Amino acid sequence: MGKRLYKLNQGRMLDGVCGGIAKYFGLDPTLVRLAWVLFTALGSSGMVAYFICAIVIPREPW
Repeated sequence: MGKRLYKLNQGRMLDGVCGGIAKYFGLDPTLVRLAWVLFTALGSSGMVAYFICAIVIPREPW
């Protein structure tokens, strides 16, 4: 089975989207969160993208 993208259950801030993306790509979650804030501040489309990701990306299995 290949690598899957999930929202994190532990270590999450809001819904675990940024942490899940960071884990998938092997990055630091803080960097992903800062990039997301910057993306949101520059055009506010980051907020819409976050909500879409929160709905579409499944929760990590326990």
